[in-house]
Amino acid sequence: MVGFGPADVPPSAAVKFVGAGTAGCIADLLTFPLDTVKVRLQIQGEASAAAVRYRGVFGTITTMVRTEGPRSLYSGLVAGLQRQMSFASVRIGLYDSVKQFYTKGSDHVGIGSRLLAGCTTGAMAVAFAQPTDVVKVRFQAQARSPGHARRYCSTIDAYKTIAKEEGIRGLWKGTAPNIARSAIVNCTELVTYDFIKDTLLKSTPLTDNLPCHFVSAFGAGLCTTVIASPVDVVKTRYMNAAIGQYSSVLKCAAAMMTKEGPLAFYKGFMPSFLRLGSWNVVMFVTYEQLKRAMMAANHNRTTRL
Repeated sequence: MVGFGPADVPPSAAVKFVGAGTAGCIADLLTFPLDTVKVRLQIQGEASAAAVRYRGVFGTITTMVRTEGPRSLYSGLVAGLQRQMSFASVRIGLYDSVKQFYTKGSDHVGIGSRLLAGCTTGAMAVAFAQPTDVVKVRFQAQARSPGHARRYCSTIDAYKTIAKEEGIRGLWKGTAPNIARSAIVNCTELVTYDFIKDTLLKSTPLTDNLPCHFVSAFGAGLCTTVIASPVDVVKTRYMNAAIGQYSSVLKCAAAMMTKEGPLAFYKGFMPSFLRLGSWNVVMFVTYEQLKRAMMAANHNRTTRL
């Protein structure tokens, strides 16, 4: 099971919920610039006449710092942290509980139950966190240089402006591709982490500790990036689109294929992998340690009583 440590008693759902949200925020703080770079590369070429402004991970970082300042790499961070507190808490923190619900408490957990639990918590997370994701992407996509007018001046302003100009539905723009992406990411990420960790514990000298968590998280990040990148690119393009630019998610995907070819669906792959791989490592390692710390604190408090 994901995150079960060597403790005799598994962590409670509340511990996992809080631990996952906190670990997600810590991971975002450390990897957010890579996520911003990923978004900039994904939307590049959206307009057929657009010039290629960003080239590669480090080229994009250099260009952004030179033209917009280093703070541009963290544009949308507030919405990103809001997203993680609501998104990671649900999709990761509730994964084990939902998995146990589908298996009716059985000790035997098959791949079907794991995939079903991943899809469920992924969809639930999107329902809660979609507005924060829309605002985060909009901030990351807008250039801060003098030659570009900023769409929003603050996170609160972004929520208000989107609701005013596009209606409340605008805050849930791209929900369908985001649910698809979240389900794919959640299933791939959590099930792969589960599988790699179980395999390492059974087939190698590694124990349930930091090296095991690191390898499992890195493998999960690579697999997730390969599988989820096409949906992620479409989601980013659709969320950032002007009103009326695309009539549907499928129209957005079709326009990408027609104008830019199939490789467009893997735009920003390297920053996606660097970000998702490092995010997984930081998040899962932090998550495991936070759960152990909270369980130890709870045990000590109970013992004193």
